[in-house]
Amino acid sequence: MSELPEQVLLAVRHLSVDFTLRTHVLHAVRDVSFDLKRGTTTCLVGESGSGKSVSSRALLRLVDRPGRITQGEILLRDGAGFTDLAQLPPAGRAIRAVRGKRIGLIFQEPMSSLSPVHTIGSQIAEAVRLHTGLDRRAARLRVIELLRHVEIADPGRMFDRYAFEFSGGMRQRAIIAMALAGEPDILIADEPTTALDVTTQAEILDLIKRLQAERGMAMLLITHDMGIVAEVADEVAVMRFGRIVEQGPVDRIFHDAEHPYTRRLLGATRKLEQSGVAGRAGSAEPILSVRGLGKVFPGRRQWFGSKGGDFRAVQDASFDLYAGESLGIVGESGSGKTTLGRMILRTIEPSEGTIEYRQRNGRVIDVRGLGKEGLRAYHRDVRLVFQDPFASLNPRLTVKQVIGDPLAIAGLAQGRGLDRRVAELMELVGLDPAAMERYPHAFSGGQRQRIGIARALALDPRIIIADEATSALDVSIRSQILDLLLELQQRLGLSYLFIAHDISVVRYFCHRVAVMHRGRIVEIGEAARICSAPVEPYTRSLISAVPNPDPRAKRMLHRHRFAETV
Repeated sequence: MSELPEQVLLAVRHLSVDFTLRTHVLHAVRDVSFDLKRGTTTCLVGESGSGKSVSSRALLRLVDRPGRITQGEILLRDGAGFTDLAQLPPAGRAIRAVRGKRIGLIFQEPMSSLSPVHTIGSQIAEAVRLHTGLDRRAARLRVIELLRHVEIADPGRMFDRYAFEFSGGMRQRAIIAMALAGEPDILIADEPTTALDVTTQAEILDLIKRLQAERGMAMLLITHDMGIVAEVADEVAVMRFGRIVEQGPVDRIFHDAEHPYTRRLLGATRKLEQSGVAGRAGSAEPILSVRGLGKVFPGRRQWFGSKGGDFRAVQDASFDLYAGESLGIVGESGSGKTTLGRMILRTIEPSEGTIEYRQRNGRVIDVRGLGKEGLRAYHRDVRLVFQDPFASLNPRLTVKQVIGDPLAIAGLAQGRGLDRRVAELMELVGLDPAAMERYPHAFSGGQRQRIGIARALALDPRIIIADEATSALDVSIRSQILDLLLELQQRLGLSYLFIAHDISVVRYFCHRVAVMHRGRIVEIGEAARICSAPVEPYTRSLISAVPNPDPRAKRMLHRHRFAETV
């Protein structure tokens, strides 16, 4: 392979990976070819199930059984020649010498990649000693240097901390430090920012790009987010159903895409840069009024009976929600968004403040003062759509049982009447009623979220609290679910309290936005104004950290950084 340019560190040629299952053979990766070049970022992009992660793991021979490479070459530059990694035994010494030392890997979920019973420093030190042969004392100094390099404050003290004592962003920085322990030539980052807030995501992407530039590494970044691709990629390969359907320079992919699937991905991403809501048509009186709402969680008992300090999750939250309106509650993890939503449902009891709900007959009731029967009636009108469509559905119940459960519990339908109502609800959310006897595992992620929406609509509610209802979905599926919710709003006159950390989703879906930071609502107003001309510094930092799906106008390069004041 001497004809390959010198900057090519890894060349993948006609790679195929199959999984031999009990009933059939799954062709997870089919005839995939691409190059990784020194100092260049190649993004492998596509939706769930497209074969991205399997392709990346195949490069290190980490494909789980019954998966196996059936054809192709994985050519790693080795001096003047190349070594074909596809020919190395998956558990042999030769491939183990490549993992970490020549090719580093950053996993998607740092919490599952780190041991909860070993300190962060000891885990990174193990990788350092494995690849460098340093003694324990020298390895500790090297780890502290790596932690400082990935911008973890006070690295000497943080060496002895455990994973649960790190924030999500700090855990991901620790994983990056571990991936750099062997000073690799190539870095594979598999969805490294999926579980992170938008500002933390921007910081991690900045860090990875800086480290890549300093070390001249080739990088393979796996993602489904076209905004991230526009911000960081030099080359792009678009995958669908195990194949690369289009690849080329990032500018051509975004501005002159040829394949219909690539254009569809880009269209679904750019769609969220605009507003999808019509003007609010409803009464001038709010359907829900929240004033001075707060929640304090008491400190936990520590050793010897001492008590930790109380934690104030929400403080002095006030807003109104109108009939037919979508109000977004946006902020980072830990800002109090979910706690606020659950207080409104009273699944968490508020510590202070008032929640007033205007009933269908116009009577205003105090939600905090409701007893068991009153709360049951309130919960018919105010329903919840959960974040995770996989975890929120009981796998042992059929779809008919999942959707019909609220109706059966409320005594509103049974027998054939229940079947008819479930069929109506499934048709309403775009599902085939003939599938009502199937179980949730037989449905895709987007279909499962539709099932969750149908369940929420079963009791004919007036308000739906959607808690990160689209964050677990691919971009095209997310767009479909948002459009479904907007259509249901128009048809049924629903009001939404839409909790999210994704500004682009809130901009598309909501009439107004309330921005939360450290338990407080710091800014509230029309969505168009908040997203285009925010007043508060924290809001500006959130908006500016959202990736822009155009490589010619990279937003994150010029983002506003929020400085905490004490």
